[in-house]
Formats: sequence, structure tokens, C-alpha cells
Amino acid sequence: MAIYAYVLLTVKSGSERKVCNKLSEYSEVLEVDELYGEYDIVIRVSAEDLSQLDDLITYKIRSNPDVLLTYTMIIARKHKRLSEHGSSSMGT
Repeated sequence: MAIYAYVLLTVKSGSERKVCNKLSEYSEVLEVDELYGEYDIVIRVSAEDLSQLDDLITYKIRSNPDVLLTYTMIIARKHKRLSEHGSSSMGT
């Protein structure tokens, strides 16, 4: 069963777009959004297990010198999912 998580990132000022472009290259990264506020970027990721999630965060994301901080939230249960067209569906 796949693991899904949100990862919030704080990056060096001015590097937001560069980091977003790099994150978009990873197959485990499902969504990348640039933010205004306490964090600079939020990504939604998928991993086969906790070990793969750890490798993604440690070796791909945190190894980027522009990434200053990560905050990971593993999704326990999804209650509502929006399709690309805005309609909702129930998920597990």
C-alpha cells in the first residue's frame, strides 16, 4: 500500500522557482505548489513505504543546498479528493 504525504519546504530567498522545477523532476512528487506565508513550497508525494519516503526526503530533497527546512505530514486517511475538473470523489 502506497504512502502519501505533504512536505512543506522553506528555501533560500529567490530560489523558489528553481527548487520547484527540480522537485517536479522526481517521479515520487505528485504536486508542487509555491506558497506565500511561513513556508515557501508544498509538495504532495507518494512512496512505496517509509524507507522510500525517507530516501526521497533525505537524499533528493534535503540534499539540495537551497532547501533550508522540511516539515513532513504523512496522510493517515483521505476523505475527499477533487478531480482535475473540480468534481469530488471519495478515497481511502
